[in-house]
Amino acid sequence: MFIKRHIWTIIFCVLITGFSLYLIMDTFVISRVYTVVDEDNGGENGIEDATADDNAEISGNTYSDENITITLTEYREYDTSIYVADIIVSSAEYLKTAFAEGSYGRNVTAKTSEIAEDVGAVIAINGDYYGAREGGYVLRNGVLYRSVSLFDQEDLVIYSDGSFEIITEEDISAEELLEDGAEQVFSFGPALITDGLISVTEDDEVGKAKASNPRTAIGIIDDLHFLFVVSDGRTSESEGLSLSELAEFMSGFNVVTGYNLDGGGSSTMYFNGEVVNKPTTSGNSIKERSVSDIVYIGY
Repeated sequence: MFIKRHIWTIIFCVLITGFSLYLIMDTFVISRVYTVVDEDNGGENGIEDATADDNAEISGNTYSDENITITLTEYREYDTSIYVADIIVSSAEYLKTAFAEGSYGRNVTAKTSEIAEDVGAVIAINGDYYGAREGGYVLRNGVLYRSVSLFDQEDLVIYSDGSFEIITEEDISAEELLEDGAEQVFSFGPALITDGLISVTEDDEVGKAKASNPRTAIGIIDDLHFLFVVSDGRTSESEGLSLSELAEFMSGFNVVTGYNLDGGGSSTMYFNGEVVNKPTTSGNSIKERSVSDIVYIGY
């Protein structure tokens, strides 16, 4: 009798619950591929015949060939293990990005090491995890995928000559950046160092940014001289870094422009065929989180 009396209410509740579950699944779980990307865009970059140098000199913490030189050093600062890759390239064409499964879309993810192996990266770090958001510019390897701007969003722009610039999305459109020669645009942040000066402090950090966490960052020291930085965190061995600590650390390398990428469980560095840091989401286990994109050096 009760069910008959309230049948339409029950049906309505079931439909609302089902729709809500679908929205959650659609936002965080269901993969949607919008564009399949040809990651091998060597023809566009003018290095169509280039392959990794079989005569490269490789050790546990170095890689060197005629175009790419990388030195990896592990530091111990702020009760944290920090991995720094000092990178010098002969051309900005060797600084690239790649999507998980070679596809731009929503909830399309893979481990940093898996994406790196797919594209033959010498070294790679996780990117900005564009797929976790509906807004923010996505411009990769000279192709514009998303031009939806976010209010007060600081982006890192990498131009075709390898130079870095910090912009705010409300001040310039993604289309204008592309016309100006932007090759990569990352929408995460904030900027850590601008024009050689630290641009974050403990006072203007909010929420989780004040806490010590695993971090990933990219910086430029000089023309075609880059820095990849990843810190561990959330474990008994490594406390992690705040944004201001990360900026202070990078400033010690004379970084001119430094930018914070996705951190926490995403923070991963892959070099010479293996993951060199200890990525973790909760601290209970050491394992990679699947992400939507990477930044890498390679052919």
